[in-house]
Formats: sequence, structure tokens, C-alpha cells
Amino acid sequence: MLSSLPAAVRNHLAALRMLLVFTVLTGIAYPLLITGVAQAAFSDQANGSLVKNNSQVVGSSLIGQNYNLPLKNPNDPNEVAKPDPKYFQPRPSAGGYDPLASGATNLGPNDPTLVSTINQRRKDIAAFDGVSPASVPPDALTSSGSGLDPDSSKAYADEQVDRVAKARGLSTATVKKLVEDNTHSRALGFLGEPYVNVVKLNLALAKAA
Repeated sequence: MLSSLPAAVRNHLAALRMLLVFTVLTGIAYPLLITGVAQAAFSDQANGSLVKNNSQVVGSSLIGQNYNLPLKNPNDPNEVAKPDPKYFQPRPSAGGYDPLASGATNLGPNDPTLVSTINQRRKDIAAFDGVSPASVPPDALTSSGSGLDPDSSKAYADEQVDRVAKARGLSTATVKKLVEDNTHSRALGFLGEPYVNVVKLNLALAKAA
């Protein structure tokens, strides 16, 4: 029957059949297979690496958060949020850790605005943590390329131990152990530097307090 149809019609029908077959294979079967494998073998990562506290989702270990004190006047657009001394602070974020505003400052290393911002951050962080401005680690002063980095250097976490311990009424040893327990070593033993996931560290801190 099909052989009696014009060649152009037969070609179009063949193309339609191929479209339907590959739609089922690549649009339904393949996604279902990959989803099944991901849920079976990597369920935590596939579901967003969610972090929970008492069965309640409080964030993702892949996305940083701000740990600020409540605003005194939430309706005041000019009020600047202040960091909460009871928590370890993450590195700066150009987008305020908003997943919809991921990105960097796009300012060059010699840009006067960036230089001024870094100098001011150095003073503020040193005063907040009670340390010398010269000892503030570089990652505490500069934002990441994504603006969502949940990790800080081990040096920056160590710098904050005394301040967090004092604010929470915990011993320095207790807070130091939490930092050590949440410190990740270099990749493959030699790539990068030791780092701390601030989201997980603050969750562990809240549970210990």
C-alpha cells in the first residue's frame, strides 16, 4: 500500500516514524533510565545534596548561605544586615548567595572599587574576629566566581573559632573539633588546599550548642 504512495510522502512517513522512535528512546526511556540509576546509586547528589536538621531541609551543601542577625527594620531598604557572631561566616558573595543571581563582581584586580571593597572587608573582618588585619585569609576578602561557594579555607574557619566559641558560650576546644571534623583534605592528597563546608559546619555547630 505504501509503495503506491509518492516518494515524497513515503520519505515523510519514514521520517515521522524515526521521530517517534527517537522521541520515545531519548525523550522517555533514556531520561527514565538515567533518573533510576541516579536515584539508586547517587540519591543524595541527584536530589540536590540537601542538608537537613531534624528532618527539615535547611539548605544544600552545594550552595552557601548568609548567616546574619535579623534586621531591626526589615522595611528599610537602606539597612545593611550584620553578620551573626554565633555562626561561622562564609566568604563574600557578589549576589548575596541568591541562586538566581549567580556570578562574580567582574571587577579586575586593579579596579579601584574592588581594591577599596577588599580593604574595607579586611578591616571589618579583623575587628569582627578580633585578629590582626594582616592575618585575614584571602578567601575571606574575595567572592568566588559563582557567588555561591559554600566552602571556606581552613585558615578562615580557624580564625573564627574564638569568636564563635565566645558568642555561644562553648569551649574553644569544642568548636575547634567541629572545624576539624568538617575539614576536607586536598583532592587526591595534593590538589588544592584543605577546606571547610560552612553550611555543614554551622549545622554541626547548631546541633552541638
